Amino acid sequence: IVSGRSVGLKPVPLQSLSELERVRLQDVALRRLLQDHDLSCHITIPKYDHKHKKSLRQKLDSLSKEKSKDKETMPQAFGIPLSQVISNDRTHKQRHDPLRGEHSDPSELMLSFLHLTSNFKRANKELSSSNSSLSSTSETPNESPLPSTADTAPRTHRRGGVSVDCITDLDDNQSRLLEALQLSLPVEAAEKRKKRQDKKLSLNPIYRQVPRVVDLCCQYLEKYGLQTVGIFRVGSSKKRVRQLREEFDQGWEVHLDEEHCVHDVAALLKEFLRDMPDPLLTRELYTAFINTILLDYSDQESAIQLLMFLLPPCNSDTLQRLLCLLSTVAMHADDSIDKEGHEITGNKMTSLNLATIFGPNLLHKQKNSDKEFVVESFARAEESSAIISVVQRMINTYETLFMVPADLQNEVLMSLLETDPDVVDYLLRRKKTTAHSQPLSPHSQGISNPKVLHLEKALPHFQQIKVMHIY
Repeated sequence: IVSGRSVGLKPVPLQSLSELERVRLQDVALRRLLQDHDLSCHITIPKYDHKHKKSLRQKLDSLSKEKSKDKETMPQAFGIPLSQVISNDRTHKQRHDPLRGEHSDPSELMLSFLHLTSNFKRANKELSSSNSSLSSTSETPNESPLPSTADTAPRTHRRGGVSVDCITDLDDNQSRLLEALQLSLPVEAAEKRKKRQDKKLSLNPIYRQVPRVVDLCCQYLEKYGLQTVGIFRVGSSKKRVRQLREEFDQGWEVHLDEEHCVHDVAALLKEFLRDMPDPLLTRELYTAFINTILLDYSDQESAIQLLMFLLPPCNSDTLQRLLCLLSTVAMHADDSIDKEGHEITGNKMTSLNLATIFGPNLLHKQKNSDKEFVVESFARAEESSAIISVVQRMINTYETLFMVPADLQNEVLMSLLETDPDVVDYLLRRKKTTAHSQPLSPHSQGISNPKVLHLEKALPHFQQIKVMHIY
């Protein structure tokens, strides 16, 4: 590690960030919203469905035949929390592909085997060392981990070829350094609790959390429905849609091909979004999203993006997949001419038409009683136009909406520097394929990179830590 270096940051896709970075990005986005945009409402980070996670663990711990039978009758996709759908899909994948599991290619299997072998040998070595009271294998905090060792094999349940899954998996000398920093700095109880939670977060990009039914419907419509006029407007067969719904809810392996009707699959996708207990854009952010229309037009896109960064990963990943489809459909709305001069009929589904159809399914309040409905009916009518405008803006800006700007990445890394400087060092090493370093100089402010992270100024009280850079 060489002192006096700077790291250039560029916009990166949201899914390329690690789980820890995405959680910190929520805090940064909330702070930026409150600072730069007046949405005239209370904004909070939507709570992930932790209660459901705990209930799943309890069910697994106290599994019985009666509960197994009940679970088989429960819906697997429709009308249940999105996090539960993701969990059911992973179970479905393991059940239908037990041999392959999470491995995408043979190289990952070999790397996983090397990783387990290395851990086994290291455990035996540590055991024998402790029994003989030897300390010759102890490491000093100044030693750096070797990037070519077997321990750098990727965790197979995460995307990407990366070496560390969470803070607690860092190299021993890095963990000691982290503990020393924790002991040397006074922290509050709340910060300690947050620290413990952060330790469980992966330092790698998490797997794409998109429901199987959504992904299959989008793939089918992109392949067979782009030239279908009124793809989401024309009526469908209720019987066939109900049959498809039952197949997904029963956990069957569903294959959508040319024999299926485009309008049936389109209706199934809308039905899934409509029946979600909590809308995809969440009820907590309902008022904030529609209030973005009150901002100047130039500020609306930034505010919408920051609000999107507040969503849980399963919501933002599913939203990204859906907007990819809707953006593609909108690009085929008008008639066109192919290379041979033949006219291709457009689907007539512009971004406005798509937003009108999907807006109420993506963003809505909790259902009110009949009395409240009568009182608020007029207000709802006014809000519906705002909902359509927000969703239309999302469709039109899809390509940039899920790109994390360099300045937000900078704030995320700076916040991690305050608590986990060794983690930032690891994250920057992992980003070395997409970022580059250059020496600090009077001309640094004129470089072409959107943002330069100056780590030397950010670590005044960590004299024992040298300035970090990407090799």
